[in-house]
Amino acid sequence: MYDAFLALITHISNLMWGPWTMFFIAFVSVYLTVRTGFFQVTSFGYIMRNTFGRMFDRGGDREKERMTPFQATATSLAGTVGMGNMAGVATALSIGGPGAIFWMWVLAFFGMITKAAEVTLGVHYREVDGNGRVHGGPMYYINKALGWKSLAVLFSIGVTINCFFSSSLLQAHTVGRAFDASFGWNPYLVTGAMGIVTATVAIGGIRRIGRVCEMLVPLMTVIYLLGGLVILIANASHFPAVIGEIFAYAFEPAPAVGGFAGATVMAGIKMGMARGMLSNEAGLGTAPMVHANAETPHPFKQGLWGAAEVFIDTTVMCTITAFIILSSGVLANGSTGIEMLLEAFATYYSPEVANAFISVAILTFCLSTQIGFFVYFETALVSLLGEKVFYYARWIYFLPGVVFAGITNVDQLWALANISVAASALPNLVALLLLSGVFITLMKDYLSNENRHSTVTTDQYRQYVRVAKKHLRSPNTDVPE
Repeated sequence: MYDAFLALITHISNLMWGPWTMFFIAFVSVYLTVRTGFFQVTSFGYIMRNTFGRMFDRGGDREKERMTPFQATATSLAGTVGMGNMAGVATALSIGGPGAIFWMWVLAFFGMITKAAEVTLGVHYREVDGNGRVHGGPMYYINKALGWKSLAVLFSIGVTINCFFSSSLLQAHTVGRAFDASFGWNPYLVTGAMGIVTATVAIGGIRRIGRVCEMLVPLMTVIYLLGGLVILIANASHFPAVIGEIFAYAFEPAPAVGGFAGATVMAGIKMGMARGMLSNEAGLGTAPMVHANAETPHPFKQGLWGAAEVFIDTTVMCTITAFIILSSGVLANGSTGIEMLLEAFATYYSPEVANAFISVAILTFCLSTQIGFFVYFETALVSLLGEKVFYYARWIYFLPGVVFAGITNVDQLWALANISVAASALPNLVALLLLSGVFITLMKDYLSNENRHSTVTTDQYRQYVRVAKKHLRSPNTDVPE
């Protein structure tokens, strides 16, 4: 029964991630890039200066149910910088070969503007309920701007499935496998403890999630980068060969070597784009749900953080993982997932140090992802079933990882993650294409006021709302006081 189920979801995944899906993803990203005049290239320095360059800016008093822009970004990064950057990249290499990294880079380059657009629209069309809680995301701009309730429901269902399998199940299972392999710890105890910590933070509300992610994400990122850079420096002489493999096998089949079975060009494109979107979430539609909670004076100002996230997640984090694996030569061993990364670290560090380092990195990455994804789970389930049902149903989010902890290998369940990514990404990409004019209007409004050199005031934002009302359908009128 289990094998038949795996065969079915693999078949569905292959259908949903056919050439037409990848073409549509590429088309929307390229279209937005051209319409914005290659903004992510011409204004890359501006994006970084006004995001991570100001990440410790606090501003004035904040609403009780709001996050700072950096807290929203840290929470979003908590959902992206995690298993996808480690086990996800390793899986992409084991199935798609070195060429998968090239297509991951391509998606990230164009995805910077895609994520900026969806975050901008998420803030613009957000809503505030009677309790002061903010709700936003693709389901809201699809409903408010397009009036397509069925498309919004399809998106919410896809996100809910994604939260169960990509976050709650696969994140916890990866941690359980790592600690079992490294220290022989019972995976049920590991995933159970992880579920308790996640629940303690997540049930505390959006501000507690933001504060925890604000502390955890920078720490875990720096630690992983430092540990990986040591290996990269030691293997620097292999870089020309690694880069050559990435570019060469992006356009021709990768041959079988040792335990590596080889990969076709289409497998490389598919795995690069699927794992890239699962990692940086550009076009997936999840990031706008958390960014909508940011207290920001203008939607496009928060959209800049979306572009910066993609660069950090894929161009930096995923690339380091890929180079560690390829320069270490462990791809030929035939391992998959997190075991491949453990073998790569063990080529430089002692097995004990490698196991300890990767286990701690996996724990912090996956824990932060589980915490961050709870925001997506809540937003999607509330839009589907309402606040009252979610109050009782929210506890099921913490169970899948514990229930499946004892299964030795759930790598094939990555197909469910691919399905859920497509189910939420495709409705969101349709909306982004149709609402691209709204995004361009918001972008021009922000930049035309010389906001590159000054902070947008509340009065300026009120003026923006008055202007936007004349041109946009159902604009967000939630103006910070």
